[in-house]
Amino acid sequence: MSRVAKNPVAVPAGVEVALTANEISIKGPLGAMKHALSADISVVRDGDNLLCKAENDSKHAVAMSGTMRALLANMVEGVSKGFERKLTLVGVGYRAQAAGDALNLTLGFSHPVVYKMPAGIKVETPTQTEVVLKGADKQRVGQVAAEIRAFREPEPYKGKGVRYSDEVVVLKETKKK
Repeated sequence: MSRVAKNPVAVPAGVEVALTANEISIKGPLGAMKHALSADISVVRDGDNLLCKAENDSKHAVAMSGTMRALLANMVEGVSKGFERKLTLVGVGYRAQAAGDALNLTLGFSHPVVYKMPAGIKVETPTQTEVVLKGADKQRVGQVAAEIRAFREPEPYKGKGVRYSDEVVVLKETKKK
């Protein structure tokens, strides 16, 4: 059995879990999420815990039981606490401004970049050079952050660009004569 799948997923108060034969849905104060269940994995509710077990001893079923446990833990945390990702803009004239469900970016191009936020993702700009993304789905928050970062990735000589707030950019030394 997977070592990850052995740990139960604690369901906090205020989070509702509905299990059917081929789907699990989790509702909480920050939203609702659904995920399809595989025939190789069974999810059992044991009081305030969720347990994932492989139906057979195949390598695929054992691996997927650990993956399903991690996905369920992220779903429970997402609907109860939520996830957030911070981005920092480094460069002269680089600015960000949140306008409703869109993010207006000035990144040194001849035109402004307008990024429309997908459903379930909220954007805030505490300062002109900081962007905070919030949402219940960990994968979607990370994907949106990666797409915004891809507009102008940090370059290796001056470090200018859009980077994650905890990202360390190692600068290269310039060419010598």
